Amino acid sequence: MTVHGARRNLRAAITSGEVVVAPGVFDGLSASLVRKLEFSAAYMTGAGVAASGFGVPDIGLLTQTEMVERARMLVGVLDGIPLIADADTGYGAPLNVIRTVEQYEAAGVAAIQLEDQAFPKKCGHLPDKELIDTDEFAVKLTAALEARTDPDLVIIARTDARGPLGLDAAIARANAYAAVGADVIFVEAPQGSEEIERIAREVKAPLLINLVIGGLTPLESTARLQELGYAIAIQPSLPLGAAAYAMLTSLADLAGRDPAPLLPSKPAEFFNLVGLAEWSALGERYSTKESETPWA
Repeated sequence: MTVHGARRNLRAAITSGEVVVAPGVFDGLSASLVRKLEFSAAYMTGAGVAASGFGVPDIGLLTQTEMVERARMLVGVLDGIPLIADADTGYGAPLNVIRTVEQYEAAGVAAIQLEDQAFPKKCGHLPDKELIDTDEFAVKLTAALEARTDPDLVIIARTDARGPLGLDAAIARANAYAAVGADVIFVEAPQGSEEIERIAREVKAPLLINLVIGGLTPLESTARLQELGYAIAIQPSLPLGAAAYAMLTSLADLAGRDPAPLLPSKPAEFFNLVGLAEWSALGERYSTKESETPWA
């Protein structure tokens, strides 16, 4: 299948009335398994690429080039299965966003996800996130929409406002981004089933939900999400968590060690396996009065 065909298929699936279940992919093996099992889409998880590909936590350390090259490889392995690709904040100002969209589109992704965090960003299920203004992100989103050359490339707008500003602000931002023209809206980290339901009622656009094991959002069933009208459910941590668990327990057995102290149950604990505590300490060391941490 051509890249254009994959994009058209994703667009058709978004409006089909059935939830698109997109497992997280981060390397050639995970993408191969998603292809073998014939999922209707895959999700390139930035957290998974950071941890598995580079051994760092999801705190905005990877570059656009590193993410584009991983996306290009995943598209090739998926062989026609649409890839929804995390592009963080677009890696800078509107000009950077334009180039990011151009590069991701050339890599063959079916959808690109941009978020309204300040750069560098943090995993959506970690605390102390900082946002840019709604109007500033609207400009970046407009730049992204105008930069695509294939109208079937799906632009996903993510807001991380739920954590720092509350659900009312998150819904207001979501509707503002939909009004700008985003194809799909992603309200990150709703807390509780009532919030998931409220987002479905009040945001006037196709919706994506992020189901992270041990994260802030309850793991609703596909049937329930379809009933509520969600278009896409990404599962970024499911393959990654299973792979990490298998590697950790088998290596601990080989080393004659008890794996229990290292087994993560929350995103922060997982990222500690790849140095979150050490990177946080560096952030504190080089912080200023204006910004307590470089990635807050």
